[in-house]
Amino acid sequence: MNKEETLVDILIKNNYHISFAESATGGMLAARLINVANASKVLDESFVTYSNESKIKYVNVKEETIDKYNVVSEEVAKEMVIGLNKNTNANICASVTGVAGPTGGTINIPVGMVCFGFYINGNIVTKTQKFGNLGRNIVRQKASDFVYDTLIELLK
Repeated sequence: MNKEETLVDILIKNNYHISFAESATGGMLAARLINVANASKVLDESFVTYSNESKIKYVNVKEETIDKYNVVSEEVAKEMVIGLNKNTNANICASVTGVAGPTGGTINIPVGMVCFGFYINGNIVTKTQKFGNLGRNIVRQKASDFVYDTLIELLK
């Protein structure tokens, strides 16, 4: 069983619903889940919030949080996942914000840095990974794998 099938299986067994707020992964998380039969039993809605404005509009990120911490921060990932839960009522939520590259990085936020938020039945966990400047789609894939691996681990 692959990661997506494992996650869908866990969600179905627990009668959970999942939603994603994706920036750097650009819809990859939802697309991977939808590849699995019975995904419709666990996924009702998901958002690609690529711009700062969409993060504010759809998942309630505060403009002040973006200004203070940067859009690529655990603080923004946390607000994304909280807003996602508020707007979808999903038991399980995950958010992703990062710099996939090949440009856009800084000294403090290098290309390949991705921040994550996880909402598991009211418990919130944030994490940051630095995947390196491996190429845009490899960073997106690694970030997507990290979300699936982390969700499976948190739900066990």
